[in-house]
Amino acid sequence: MLNLKIIIASTRPGRKGPAIAAWFNEIALKHPEFNVEVLDLLAINLPFLDEPEQPRFQRYQHQHTKDWSAMIDNGDAFVIVTSEYNFGFPGSIKNAIDFLLKEWNYKPVGFVSYGGVSAGTRAVQMLKLVVAAVGMMPISEAVQIPAFTKHLDESGKFVSEPGIDRSADIMLNELYKWATALKTIRTKAV
Repeated sequence: MLNLKIIIASTRPGRKGPAIAAWFNEIALKHPEFNVEVLDLLAINLPFLDEPEQPRFQRYQHQHTKDWSAMIDNGDAFVIVTSEYNFGFPGSIKNAIDFLLKEWNYKPVGFVSYGGVSAGTRAVQMLKLVVAAVGMMPISEAVQIPAFTKHLDESGKFVSEPGIDRSADIMLNELYKWATALKTIRTKAV
């Protein structure tokens, strides 16, 4: 089985990422080829990048970086659940990515984005440049949720619809293909 890590990018008060990640986690758990884990950047609470050396050396001095490294290193595939802030992605996800380098290499990443009319797609387009720079493979299949607040019930739970569920399954199937292929590359590179 492959390890799939779902990363909740937003850390701000009132965020809706956890509700959307909970829905996506339920869909992902129906894919038996994955062990699924949700990583919430708010709970992980990384400080602003505070390692004195470049991450390519992996000489981490702080325990929070060592813990983050271990969480990411054993991942085979990733899904970033992100909102869109001012036409871009949250700074918290850029900071989390910047802490590491080799741990991200040769791993596929998909995106679940949410927002208003644009469904967070501008944030994803910008984020694809960042993940590619650390050696990840951003896949083109994605889940885009426009006007996401109409999918939140009175308790704040995300209530999907068949088209959104279908896009999640398509993305997960594609992530599996890429994760399987890229794991072979990582194994040969060792």
